[in-house]
Amino acid sequence: MNNFFKTLLDRLLRRRRKVKIGLYGHPNSGKTTLANTICEDWIGKPLGVISDIPHETRTVYKQEEVVIEKDGAKLYFDIIDTPGVATKVDYKNFLKYGLSEREAKERAKEATKGIIEAIKWLDDVTGVLLVMDSAEDPLTQANITIIGNLEARKIPFLIIANKIDLPESSADRISAVFPQHTVVPISALHRENIEQLYMEMVKRFR
Repeated sequence: MNNFFKTLLDRLLRRRRKVKIGLYGHPNSGKTTLANTICEDWIGKPLGVISDIPHETRTVYKQEEVVIEKDGAKLYFDIIDTPGVATKVDYKNFLKYGLSEREAKERAKEATKGIIEAIKWLDDVTGVLLVMDSAEDPLTQANITIIGNLEARKIPFLIIANKIDLPESSADRISAVFPQHTVVPISALHRENIEQLYMEMVKRFR
C-alpha cells in the first residue's frame, strides 16, 4: 500500500512540475542542434533536422516527457523547438544556397508563418532557452524583442551562448550586453559545457 501511494504521489508531482521549455533565437543560432542534443541525452533520439540553410525549422517541433536529473533533482518538461525569429525574411537570401527562385519564395513564406507561430507559443511556454550565436553580435532587434516579451510575461529564461567552439566566439560579449541575465556558454554541436547547462536548467525551471 505504501508503494502504491508513493507511486501515485510521484506521478502527481511529475504532472505538476512538468514545464514547457521553448527554444528561441535567430535562424541558425543552433536551436535544433541543442534540442537534438538534449533529446539524445535524455530520451535517446533527436528531435529535428538541421541544415546550413537558414529557416530549416519553419514549424514548431515538440517532444513530450523529457526528464533531466542532476544531483538528485529532476526536471520534467516538454521541449518546444521553435522556428528562428527574424525581423525580416527576404527570399533572395536563400538563392545563394542553391535554391531555385520558386523554392526560395516558398521557404520565405513558410519562414514568415513560422515566426508568427513561434511568437504565439510564448503564450504557452513556461520557460525559455534563448539561443544566441556567440560568434555574432548579440545586440539585435530580434534578441531585444524576445527578451522584452519574456520579461513582460515574466517567463523565466536562460541565455545560451552557443558555438563557443568557434575561434571568433565571445560569450563575454553576450554577458556584457545582457548583464542582468544568466548566460550559459556551450557548444551544442560538440557538447562543450552541456552538463553545466543541464544543472542551470534544473535550477531555473524546476
